[in-house]
Amino acid sequence: MNFTIQSFKNINYKTEILAGLTVAMTMMPESLSFAILGGFPPLVGLYAAFIMGLITAIFGGRPGLISGGAGATVIVLIALMQSHGIEYVFAAVALAGVLQILVGVFKLGKFIRLVPQPVMFGFVNGLAVIIFMSQLEQFKTVVNGETVWLAGPALYTMLGLVALTITIIVFLPKITKAVPPSLVAIIVIFALVMGLGIDTKTVKDIASVSGGFPPFHIPQVPLTFEMLQIIFPYALIMAGVGLTESLLTLNLVDEIVGNRGNSNKECVAQGSANILNGFFFGMGGCAMIAQTLVNLSAGARARLSGVVAALAILAIILVGAPVIENVPMAALVGVMIMVAISTFEWISFRIINKMPKHDIFVGILVAVITIWLHNLALAVLIGVIISALVFAWESAKRIRARKFVDSSGAKHYEIYGPLFFGSVTAFTEKFDVAGDPKEVIIDFKESRVADMSGIDALNKLTERYLKAGKKLLLKHLSPDCRTLLKNADAVIEVNILEDPHYVVV
Repeated sequence: MNFTIQSFKNINYKTEILAGLTVAMTMMPESLSFAILGGFPPLVGLYAAFIMGLITAIFGGRPGLISGGAGATVIVLIALMQSHGIEYVFAAVALAGVLQILVGVFKLGKFIRLVPQPVMFGFVNGLAVIIFMSQLEQFKTVVNGETVWLAGPALYTMLGLVALTITIIVFLPKITKAVPPSLVAIIVIFALVMGLGIDTKTVKDIASVSGGFPPFHIPQVPLTFEMLQIIFPYALIMAGVGLTESLLTLNLVDEIVGNRGNSNKECVAQGSANILNGFFFGMGGCAMIAQTLVNLSAGARARLSGVVAALAILAIILVGAPVIENVPMAALVGVMIMVAISTFEWISFRIINKMPKHDIFVGILVAVITIWLHNLALAVLIGVIISALVFAWESAKRIRARKFVDSSGAKHYEIYGPLFFGSVTAFTEKFDVAGDPKEVIIDFKESRVADMSGIDALNKLTERYLKAGKKLLLKHLSPDCRTLLKNADAVIEVNILEDPHYVVV
C-alpha cells in the first residue's frame, strides 16, 4: 500500500476536504443531467460518479484527477440504450472496462500522443454542441401521449429560471470565488421555486433518485455471441473515448502541477471502475475536465479530495434523495448550458486563420461527425487517419536526390527524406537506369528505409540495375534499416557498403 502512504503524506487535510466537497457539489448536477441525457435513471448517474470517483482517486495514475459519469461516454451509449435497454448498457460498460485494463497492462496509453490538436478541437467542439442541443429536450412535455414543445407560462417560467441560473454562474465569480457558482445557482433556483411555489419541471418528474448503496447486479443479457456482437462496438468506442478524455486530462494536470502522472496506471484504474459500474448499476464514465480544474483551483494536490468527493456523493444518495428530487430541471439545464459553453474551444476561432487548410478541414469534419453520428470515437479515429494521410503525403513530397559522378566514373545518388510507402514512386522516378554508368552508389546518410514498401522499391530497383548489367551499392544505411533488409523475405542482391565506426575521444 505504498501508493496510499505516499498520497496521504504531508498533505493539507483542510484544503483537501473542502476541495472534495466542492467537487462533489459541482459533479452532482452534471451526473444527474448526463444520466437524464442518456435516458438512464438519475440514480445511475450518481452511482457512476461515486464509483468512478472513488476507484480512480485511490488507484489512478495521478493525484488531483477527478473522474465521474461524464457526457463523453454517456453520448456513446445513447443509441444502445434506445435500441436494447439499460441491461445491455451495463454489459457494454463492463466490457469497456476490460478493454481499458488491457490498454494499461500492455502499456498503450502513450498512443494518446498521436491525436493531433485539430482533431481535439473538433472533438471537444462537437461534444459541446451535443451537450447544448440535448438540453432542448427539457423544453418539451408529454400531452395525451404526444411529445410537444412547452408553450405559454410553462415555457416563460422555464426560460426565466434557466436565464437566472446562467446569470448567477456568470456573475457570481466576479463577486466571490469561495463557493462553486453552479452550486449557488442550483440552491437559489431551488429556494425560489420552493418558496414561491412555482410550478415547473423537477428531477422527480424524470425519475426517482432515492436509493441505498450501489447494489450488486449482474447484467441481464443473454451470454451469446450475438449479444457480444451488439455490445462490442459500443464498448470499444466507449473505452476509446473514455481513455482519450482521461489521458488528455491527465496531461493537462501534469502541465499545471509540474510533474508527470502514470498514464498506464490511469488506464487500469479507469477500466476497473467501469467494470464495477457494469456490475453495480452505474453508467460508467471517465475523467472530468471541469471538476478536475475545480479541484486543482481549490488547492487540492493529493488523492484525498477525490475520495472525499466520492463519499460525499454517496452520502447524498443515502440521505439526500428527498432534496435532490425537488431540484428544478431549469437549474440543471442552465448548468449544462454553461458546461457546453465552457467546453467549447473558442480559441479555435481565433487561430483558424493561422492553421493549415487541411487542419481546418480535419477539425470541422471531426466536429460534424461527432454532432451528426454522436460517435466521438469514430470521429476521432477518422480525424487521426486523415491527419496521418496528410502527413504521409507531405512527407512523401520531401524526398529528393542529389546526383553527381565522381572521378572514378561512379554515379552517386544522395537521398534526402524517408523512403516509405508514400514516397516510393517519387524515389523510383529519380533513377536513370538506362543512362547510368556501370557503378551506381545510393547514399542514405540523410534518409532511412521506413517500411516494407521501401524495401520492395529497393528490390525492384536492384532488379532493374542487374538486368542492365550494372552494379548497385547502398551506403550509410542505419542499423535498423539493415535489420529490416535482412528480415525481408525478398533479399536485395546488392553490395552494402560497410561504413567505418569511429571512436569519439
